[in-house]
Amino acid sequence: MNALARRLEALLFISSRPVPSAELAAACRCLELEVAEALQVLRDEYAGEHHGIVFAEVAGGATFTVADDCAEDVRRLTGAERPDDLTPALLETLAVVAYLQPVTRADVAEVRGVSSEWALTSLEERGLVEQRGRADTPGAPILYATGERFLKLFGLRAADELPPLEEFSLAAAEVEEIRSRLLANAERRRA
Repeated sequence: MNALARRLEALLFISSRPVPSAELAAACRCLELEVAEALQVLRDEYAGEHHGIVFAEVAGGATFTVADDCAEDVRRLTGAERPDDLTPALLETLAVVAYLQPVTRADVAEVRGVSSEWALTSLEERGLVEQRGRADTPGAPILYATGERFLKLFGLRAADELPPLEEFSLAAAEVEEIRSRLLANAERRRA
């Protein structure tokens, strides 16, 4: 492992969040191209199953995460609750937010067909959803979107990496119903 890769390893180890390449380059006083090459060294080093941590690029940056086969041991040691123990209602609400973002509470309720106040609050407490300003509509309702923790948990670099709805095992009529609701909400927000 080269010297820059070792320095990046130390920075990522102590960081509590994914760190973008530009920040790593600034911290190490080097070029982003050099950082990209050193990150490839780390990617190669932490590939496979010989480490309890893995190198990951999520939420717009690089980080280390616990290997899947070690996660339960870490939870027992730290007493941390699993943020991914989501009820069907929470998962449904999270999916609506992820695919519509930014979205209001009323938009989520309209798509789901039920009140989503508790679900949004619970997702916000878990750090999976966050407030992103206010809509430019009467009453200026709060807008919700997924945050960095959502991206990290689901292994995404950005929200636009979400798979298309067609990849889910839904009947064509269900996909069309969801698509029409999404389009209606988007048109209503533009109006």
